[in-house]
Amino acid sequence: QVQLVESGGGLVQPGGSLRLSCVASGSIFRIAAMGWYRQAPGKERELVALITTNLSTNYTDSVKGRFTISRDNAKNTVYLQMNSLKPEDTAVYYCNAVIRQRTGTTFRPYWGQGTQVTVSS
Repeated sequence: QVQLVESGGGLVQPGGSLRLSCVASGSIFRIAAMGWYRQAPGKERELVALITTNLSTNYTDSVKGRFTISRDNAKNTVYLQMNSLKPEDTAVYYCNAVIRQRTGTTFRPYWGQGTQVTVSS
């Protein structure tokens, strides 16, 4: 079994910062891409940022220049540093990782349980 556990969400004022973390644990052979998605009330889940095994990154346009994704492969952890937060960043943020288990032969996506980020004064 594989688990992804997020942390770091909370309430922050506009212009503030938060750092999200997501740790993958369990029967992991290898982790490919890792990413962060978010879902605001009444909206579809959207990709926020993605990081590959060779550390290439991709961001949705609305967060470019404000958010930074990074990963620590030794710790099976992905981070999302969020600066200059805006009310429209309010959402539940989900961690995603494409993982091959030790007992498997294929990669498949896994999701965390989500962490709430609220940007409000």
